[in-house]
Amino acid sequence: MKKQTVSAETQQQALKIAKHTQKPGQTKEQTKLIAQGIQKGIEQYKKAQKVKARDADKYKKKQRKVALNKIEQTPDELQTGHTSNAVLPWALLGLSWLGFAVYLFAA
Repeated sequence: MKKQTVSAETQQQALKIAKHTQKPGQTKEQTKLIAQGIQKGIEQYKKAQKVKARDADKYKKKQRKVALNKIEQTPDELQTGHTSNAVLPWALLGLSWLGFAVYLFAA
């Protein structure tokens, strides 16, 4: 396994928090141990945020792909829907002309 190095910024943040919460009579060694615990907590938080960001990116990419597929399918659906919807007006027009012709010749 590869040993992960801790950034100096994280170490400084952890030490600062540990010193800020230091109790009277607490030794430097105890403060150092507390700082290490805080540092591990910060590292875990950063890892969790990276995982969350990665998952969010995957979700966005998936949504973009779905939207792109919908856009690509829309012209085909419009053509299909357009031709089937165009039959009804023409059929009604033909029926009305036929009805008008029957009316004229029947009178």
